[in-house]
Amino acid sequence: MITLSNRFSKNYKFALCEKMRETGNNHKRRPLAETTKPANHVYFFDTTLRDGEQSPGCSMTTQEKLTMAHALEDLGVDIVEAGFAMASEGDFAAIATITQAIHKPRIASLARAKKEDIEMAARALQFADRARIHVFLASSDLHLEYKLKISRAEALDLTGESVRLACSLVDDVEFSPEDATRSERNFLVEMVRIAIEAGATTINMPDTVGYTTPEEYGQMFREVRERVPAIDAQGIILSSHCHDDLGLAVANSLAAIQNGARQVECTINGIGERAGNAALEEIAATLYVRGDRFGVTTGINLNQLYPASQVLGQLITFRPSPNKAIVGDNAFAHESGIHQHGMLANPLCYEIMTPALVGVAHNHLVLGKHSGRAALRNRFEQLGYTLTRDELQHTYYRFVALADRKKNIYDYDLVGILPDQIREKRREPVSELD
Repeated sequence: MITLSNRFSKNYKFALCEKMRETGNNHKRRPLAETTKPANHVYFFDTTLRDGEQSPGCSMTTQEKLTMAHALEDLGVDIVEAGFAMASEGDFAAIATITQAIHKPRIASLARAKKEDIEMAARALQFADRARIHVFLASSDLHLEYKLKISRAEALDLTGESVRLACSLVDDVEFSPEDATRSERNFLVEMVRIAIEAGATTINMPDTVGYTTPEEYGQMFREVRERVPAIDAQGIILSSHCHDDLGLAVANSLAAIQNGARQVECTINGIGERAGNAALEEIAATLYVRGDRFGVTTGINLNQLYPASQVLGQLITFRPSPNKAIVGDNAFAHESGIHQHGMLANPLCYEIMTPALVGVAHNHLVLGKHSGRAALRNRFEQLGYTLTRDELQHTYYRFVALADRKKNIYDYDLVGILPDQIREKRREPVSELD
């Protein structure tokens, strides 16, 4: 375990960083797009372990982060932001541990535009097969004046200096102008241009406070691409990072993809600061189900979406709400009688994807006061009872009366409302009762 004391060891003196600076920046920095992936491929940058963990009730130990990192690797994410190395001993240790156990995704550490942050990130990432330092600096006047208390000119100087330092330590650097959506556009464009000139190969333009709308966010990506020719000329990856304060994080992320973003930053179950981040499972499922609209590819193993969600729910203090898209308990549950009848006839009537697609075992017809005869008959047949039309009608009236009094209907309740002569006709044992 790497501890705080040896993190700042005088004997160590950031030996790795010093050695890399001594040898010079001879390695060739390559954008993610220079791999074999096609131009329409969208990279998934998961920040569950960094931005997600910052939300109340979501703190994780190093071992818990490692468990989640394995789930993310199985899911097929391209980049795992494992933490913020300078933030704490725990974050540093988690990043260092993950780099030695996780090998498929690129591992990233967040760093402020400060020398000590960037060097600490490099140390934490020194054992990674593929490392990335994610440098961020505020770009909005509000943040510059009240939080950082620096001028625009100073911010531009810091952008170039910090990105050049990061590029001397690792071969993959991402730069984020924090609060991009509330930044003056000309200044934002200039900051992006300087970051690219300094060596950044991924530019992330975050909606830090969940303020923007899809049309505005998409237009920002279009404009920045048009005004910074180096983005297309050098194959720079543009990235989205959206918060859900107005409930638009996923919609904004999709708008960015439609306007040229080829990396999307997101979290499992949408956890994150305040109202959370864009939910990875919702973006991935949308890009697949509506491939006709988006025309992009991803490396996400969709059948691992639900398992990854379950892993996270076991590690933090809360699970997704039941009506959460894709991974909520009710995402593939049906209680309405009309819906249940349609599901029994053909699931496509009321489901746009199969539960198996995202790793859910099966859909679930919930029996309640809104259920109809078709669903009731289907459940009785599963329990081993075949009812005539008249028997079903009689039993259905008793079922509705029970459902009006009781929120949850169990199998033993169903058997209990059957007349004795029908119970005797059971074709096979009911495991729940035997």
